[in-house]
Amino acid sequence: MDLDQLHTFLEIVRLKSFSKAAETCFRTQPAISAQVRQLELELNTALFDRLGTRIALTAAGKVFAGYAEQILELRRQAEDAIHELELAPRGALTIAANEATCIYVLPKVFLHYNREFPHVQLQVDRSYGSKVVTAVLENQADFGITQLPVEERRIQAVKIHSDEIKLIAPAGHPLAGQTSVTCHDLTEYALLLPKYGTTRKRLNEWLELVEDKIQVSMELDSTEMIKRFVMAGLGLSFLSASNCQDDIAAGRLAAISLAPEAMVRHLALIYRKDKPLSKAALGFIASVLEYAGAGRPAATSGSRRAVKS
Repeated sequence: MDLDQLHTFLEIVRLKSFSKAAETCFRTQPAISAQVRQLELELNTALFDRLGTRIALTAAGKVFAGYAEQILELRRQAEDAIHELELAPRGALTIAANEATCIYVLPKVFLHYNREFPHVQLQVDRSYGSKVVTAVLENQADFGITQLPVEERRIQAVKIHSDEIKLIAPAGHPLAGQTSVTCHDLTEYALLLPKYGTTRKRLNEWLELVEDKIQVSMELDSTEMIKRFVMAGLGLSFLSASNCQDDIAAGRLAAISLAPEAMVRHLALIYRKDKPLSKAALGFIASVLEYAGAGRPAATSGSRRAVKS
């Protein structure tokens, strides 16, 4: 049983004629008759009584006609709903990102997106480093935001934001007036290190020359906690410059570049290459590219599939 057979059946019911239904369905009368016979075989009952040149619905035919109308109406409603999604997308998008990215990089993105797509709900999955990539790969998140590089070949990564990871200290700290510090400058001070993520891995590499001398007093998983603890004098730490701009401007914190080379981080929007992108998803990409501070995509390829970085 298929939808075309149901349409044919209802046309016969409406017109009370096989020949007239054949004309409106652009079929031959034998083809129309064959469709009805197939329906009757599947239902194991007669749908029409043939009374000479006239036809009438059987009791089973009357019951079936009601259901056939409901089925075709549901089909129409489904098509309308899909078309409506294109005009006014609905549903939800899940974004995997760490806390600091959501607080300091994404607010304008979310605000703009909500204005453009008010019926799409944005859900944030708090994740770190490789967990962001895993969430996207396993379809637990539609998008992720994480530091480059991303080595996974099934992932499309588009750079959206860059800033510098700096040492942060209380404004009155002895190191606060320096323009840069090396790892050797920090061996006499307590350090508060981020607990997870790519930044922690990079800091471990930077501190490797003095790993036996440094004093790690705490490992924290919250940017806000790190800032508060540093301001309270519990130790020095490392944060992206964009995460503490307000505190630096207010004189609560000082930020010092790392030497011999500045530690720059690049954030990327990531998503699966093989996942078709809805209008809502494409709108989110556009909002991120415009409001996260990295410009616009270099190119697009395929039908709603990829944005090249």
